[in-house]
Amino acid sequence: MDIRAIITPVVQDREALEEFADALMDRAPEIERDIARLKKTPGDRELISDVFRAVHNIKGDAALTKIDLGVAIAHPIESLLSRFREGEIHFSDLLAEAILLAIDRLELATEGLLQHKDLSNLRLLPLIQGMEKAALALPDQVDALCGELIENVTGFPPVITGQPSRGRAPAPSPANQDVAADLQFFRTLALQLESRSPLFKGRTTRILRLALETNKAAGNPVDPLQLEAAIYLHDLGMMLLPESIWLKVGRMTAEEQLAMRAHPSYAAGLLERMSGWEEAARMIAQHHEMPDGSGYPGRLKSPDICAGAKIIAIVDAFEAVMLKHSHRGRNRSVLRAIAEINACNNQFSPEWITPFNSVIRRTIEAAS
Repeated sequence: MDIRAIITPVVQDREALEEFADALMDRAPEIERDIARLKKTPGDRELISDVFRAVHNIKGDAALTKIDLGVAIAHPIESLLSRFREGEIHFSDLLAEAILLAIDRLELATEGLLQHKDLSNLRLLPLIQGMEKAALALPDQVDALCGELIENVTGFPPVITGQPSRGRAPAPSPANQDVAADLQFFRTLALQLESRSPLFKGRTTRILRLALETNKAAGNPVDPLQLEAAIYLHDLGMMLLPESIWLKVGRMTAEEQLAMRAHPSYAAGLLERMSGWEEAARMIAQHHEMPDGSGYPGRLKSPDICAGAKIIAIVDAFEAVMLKHSHRGRNRSVLRAIAEINACNNQFSPEWITPFNSVIRRTIEAAS
């Protein structure tokens, strides 16, 4: 296969690409669901056949629609599953994680092609080369090569773990009783938002920990109290929208997306009316802005976006990635979530990616 088809794929037939994307959207959840089941019952022959069939169909769909990238990613996965089906290799967490990472990357690449995005940050070439090496390796080498592949693509060691710790949020260090009372009130509102969906359980604590630790890793350039307040209230504006919009599973319509874009302004407007929380209000208003000016509501560029908003953008997106496929019956692993965040080359401010990565790295190391 022409190496350029992997590094810089060219869309020759957009209609065919859309057909492949639709088919992939149906098949990827099946693979995730069955891989999760296989990790519990690796001897289930019917499950093995189902996963193999789903990957084989993705490969067939890619060949039929002339999406060479899809063939290049699906083929080594199919080879690994065939070897597992024949009893030549065993099914491990590392093999499962490598397969799911490859499917993730195929989904992201397909979405990127549809949106005319640069795919260089997805590291597709080392992914495919790593999968091919693992598919041809001796049985006792497969796990090591899967681990190497995961680290090459994500930048993190292959420690298989769950979500970040859900320990209690750091206690505030209020300058006075009014600040402490305000923060307690803000936290109560955040917990009210959490209660609207079981998917949100523990969300506030997780995001707060990541935000404060990321800020600390960078030397605390953002006032921790203002950042804490902003974390509590940054999505409060969603409660002023119809639940059919902000609790929707799947893609939003253009009208729904437009309505959602109002939620930062709603929450910021409320906080602006409380003395002493102006900086937190600014963080909330700007947390969906992007460095290249493609965000909302103000289409601000990086120099005009406050540091706190940049932190919230990253930790909020990380949480969303961890949960975005919950309707498929499973959550993202930390490794694949952080890999997806790092692949978004213009959505987040690069100066905050490094401290955020260091926090995640410590989380993974502590879990090991």
